[in-house]
Amino acid sequence: MRKIFVTGIGTDVGKTVVAAILCEALQADYWKPVQTGTYYGTDADKIRKYISNTKTFVHPETYCLKHYMSPHAASEMEGIAIDIDKINLPQTNNTLIIEGAGGLMVPLNNKQMVLDMIVKFDAEVLVVVQNYLGSINHTLLTLEVLKNRGLKVMGTIFNGPQHKLSEDIICEMSGTKILARVGKENLITKEVVARYADDFRNI
Repeated sequence: MRKIFVTGIGTDVGKTVVAAILCEALQADYWKPVQTGTYYGTDADKIRKYISNTKTFVHPETYCLKHYMSPHAASEMEGIAIDIDKINLPQTNNTLIIEGAGGLMVPLNNKQMVLDMIVKFDAEVLVVVQNYLGSINHTLLTLEVLKNRGLKVMGTIFNGPQHKLSEDIICEMSGTKILARVGKENLITKEVVARYADDFRNI
């Protein structure tokens, strides 16, 4: 089973859209181990809405929390303790796209972070980047942490309007490459996801 972990340089940078495109391109399974903010729906629901292929299976979350906040805070409000030992890979022979919650250093509990899940799963990592003031710093920090943990970084995927100066310096200083990009879209639909899937098939 190939395991690809989709992380981002922060919250709301486009991880779920990228995960949907990867699922469509690779006809891969999808799994979000820890979901917060279920008052507003789940990322698994979005994946089901966005994909067209019939091979992708959306695996249930291990932890599904109502409040839209960091997992450690949301779980505390609901009287639940997130135990990383109980977050185990689903059984599948298919490629598995795993989506994180926020960025690498988001706490799951008082001792462990999203990063610790990636280490446990021994997954390849894709970093979703969105250009904004401060994104160079956030991206380089993310890539440095992954490198220091000895994790395999496949590369970056940029989401939103292009900013060549920022993207060039990130690639030059980190030694990573841009694998694909998603442009600014007013609405994400199955058709949009299918259109981008062609660019993601060789990832």
